[in-house]
Amino acid sequence: MFDLGHARSFVAVAEELHFGRAAARLNLTQSPLSRQIQMLERSLGADLLERSTRAVRLTPAGRTFLAEAYRILAAAESAARVTRRTARGESGLVRLGFTAASAYRALPRLVAHVRARLPEIDLVLEEMVSGEQIAALAGNRIDLALLRPSPALNDDAVAAVPLTRERLILAVPRDHALAAGRAPTVRDLDGEPFVTWSPRGGRYFIDLLDALFEASGVRPRVVQRVNQVHAMLALVDAGLGVALVPEGVRSIRMANVALRPIRLPPTAQPELLLAARRDNQNPCLASVRAVALTAMA
Repeated sequence: MFDLGHARSFVAVAEELHFGRAAARLNLTQSPLSRQIQMLERSLGADLLERSTRAVRLTPAGRTFLAEAYRILAAAESAARVTRRTARGESGLVRLGFTAASAYRALPRLVAHVRARLPEIDLVLEEMVSGEQIAALAGNRIDLALLRPSPALNDDAVAAVPLTRERLILAVPRDHALAAGRAPTVRDLDGEPFVTWSPRGGRYFIDLLDALFEASGVRPRVVQRVNQVHAMLALVDAGLGVALVPEGVRSIRMANVALRPIRLPPTAQPELLLAARRDNQNPCLASVRAVALTAMA
């Protein structure tokens, strides 16, 4: 069977139509080049060239094989290039988990930076609450996670670093007293009907808000708990109550919802982490992680 060297030799002869010039191009002498072409013809069982003392011409079989040789050599070069880029972490696939709230600001920014700087890396995105992401990391079902702090992350097998912090804003129905006027404070929420996270999807936010309200001596009246921030906004839109939501949801437009800045202590800024298993062998992971940290700097 012929090899890539035989194919390259044939392409050189076919393009030059002269053994001397083709040999010089390949840094060979004519005799070894002639032997390679003869071996190729024997391997294929067909004459590829018509030779005379004055000229070299392609046979019909030679013209057919030339087109195939171009394709084979291009595929080989592409395979080598992709393999090198994969080994350098510049090509491949990374499975990324993310929380719903991160999808409004952090995730789009991260994805845009990865696409711009690492165009040959594909991101497979999976929306999960933080607990599900931790389990997916443990089971090697995702490579990288955008998630909230959790006691379950206190595991030497997982490396988690802060990615960004985001302010909370107040979502209120447009006919609510807090929808206009002075900037509201946390004390304005005392006794207010309040829409918040459920324990399944938002344990981190529940603990953060409970600490905020306790420190402020405030007791909102919880009327509904849901897993996703867009569901909170829908309930606020329906007039069910008010909610504290990450600032990134400003990109969501609901007719009956006013989003207002609210004075809160720095401890009430939700943190987003970037986490991965320390033993993950995906060569693309380090590249994507570095770009993610740069994107949110």
